[in-house]
Amino acid sequence: MNCIDLQVNGYRGVDFNGDQLSPEEMHEVCARLKEDGVVSFLPTVITDSISAMTSRLQHLVRLREQDPLVAQVVGGLHIEGPFLNETSGYIGAHPVDHACPASIDNMQQLLDAANGLTRIVTLAPERDAGSRVTRMLADAGICVSAGHCDPTLDQLKSGIDAGLRMFTHLGNGCPLEMHRHDNIIQRVLHLSDQLWISFIGDGHHVPAFTLLNYLSRTGFERCVLVTDAIAAAGLGPGRFQVGSQTFLVGEDGVPRTGDGKYFAGSGATIPQMIRFAREGLGLADAEVELLTSTNPRRILEEARG
Repeated sequence: MNCIDLQVNGYRGVDFNGDQLSPEEMHEVCARLKEDGVVSFLPTVITDSISAMTSRLQHLVRLREQDPLVAQVVGGLHIEGPFLNETSGYIGAHPVDHACPASIDNMQQLLDAANGLTRIVTLAPERDAGSRVTRMLADAGICVSAGHCDPTLDQLKSGIDAGLRMFTHLGNGCPLEMHRHDNIIQRVLHLSDQLWISFIGDGHHVPAFTLLNYLSRTGFERCVLVTDAIAAAGLGPGRFQVGSQTFLVGEDGVPRTGDGKYFAGSGATIPQMIRFAREGLGLADAEVELLTSTNPRRILEEARG
């Protein structure tokens, strides 16, 4: 199966948010992903200072330009942050000190650094005043995705009117306890006919029965599975560095923040995710192909304008 992963922070010891990422490491991780059945993926740069994110995006662009294999497998870049909801729970494992309101100037600096490779930007609609950045990105043919956010239903609708087209890892990037009826998950499900929706398909971030409930509401035609993998993916228990943060991976293979409160990306590989989709969710091959290949390809085609 030719998989496309729209959210990869790192893989098998390689961190895309590190400042020491070498050409050899980038080549190796692309080779490993290709061996694992990934034909294309989006390295994901997460929240940090604008200058740090700019530097990392520029570095990824250079690495892609220097290596034919990297150019073949890296289908673009996913910028997740820093325009996220800084509230505890919603910010998740992103460094709260660098979360900030959306800004045209800051967004343009990040886009310039990505040199035309930006395919997805994840932001919080309620931190994008007047949906100005959403509209700017949509006009440029970039997929704007809501995530790590808590917009009201009206704010979410306004974002959609401005060009919001996706929601990043529904069921995660939100507190463990929320209003039992009026919460971000229910709002997104209510508008699921107007959004692409991604889920972390590792069997831990969203339990199998819950994910099946979500899929029964949204249908398979508008959803994708992502790994949201970090450098720990495929390496088992241990302590791992992502950007400026250290995360712990337990015996269950799930990376967590040092205090154990929040998931920090996943430790899943694509083969593990495919196995969970087939065995844990009981999906047919055609359904798995929609979620891991056909639908993410459609998103990337739309994101190229």
